[in-house]
Amino acid sequence: MVPSRFSAALLLLVLALLVAARPLYAQTVTAGPDSSTVATNPVADSLRRTEKLFGKRVTRPQKATLLALVLPGAGQIYNRQYWKLPLVYGGLGATGYGLFFYQSRYKEYSNGKKAYLDNGTPIAQLKGSRVSKETSIENVQRGVVFYRRYRDTFIAYNALVYGVTILDALVAAHLRDFDISDDLSLRLDPAVLPTQTTAPGAGLALTLRLK
Repeated sequence: MVPSRFSAALLLLVLALLVAARPLYAQTVTAGPDSSTVATNPVADSLRRTEKLFGKRVTRPQKATLLALVLPGAGQIYNRQYWKLPLVYGGLGATGYGLFFYQSRYKEYSNGKKAYLDNGTPIAQLKGSRVSKETSIENVQRGVVFYRRYRDTFIAYNALVYGVTILDALVAAHLRDFDISDDLSLRLDPAVLPTQTTAPGAGLALTLRLK
């Protein structure tokens, strides 16, 4: 069934987000056998800092993801991005209303068809103003198929919007502690590069510094 496929897809998305939110481990990278260490700890600040959630220590991205998973918009509130709340609830409200609308119509036509087939109730006496106005059981069946298809479509829309809100909370938590200010400088300096031969090599060193 369509709903089950989209539920499985949403579950895989959530698992991927949780895996992506795990802390990264430091790495040591060397330029050659005679070189010194050039990178020792590339872990982001957002992954070094931990907070408590339900009595357990979690990183900020993990906390934002779990909050967004439990309650839509909670991840955005945790990241202090309150301006995103109208987008979150607007998207979920629109897709939720569409789901409710088509589900109610599908239920109406489905019950009408069942009453006609099981009890022989005339179409004009079926419950629901829309069903009772149909001229044949074939039209009732077309209504069942039509509203069921759009109901399943809006289930997919709900899952998509829900997944996007979780992903947004995760990414925003990662970027929350990054330095994106203008207080950065970039310099090019001459440098002597180590080589495997006796003669040193010349080159340029790229240096990024805080002002």
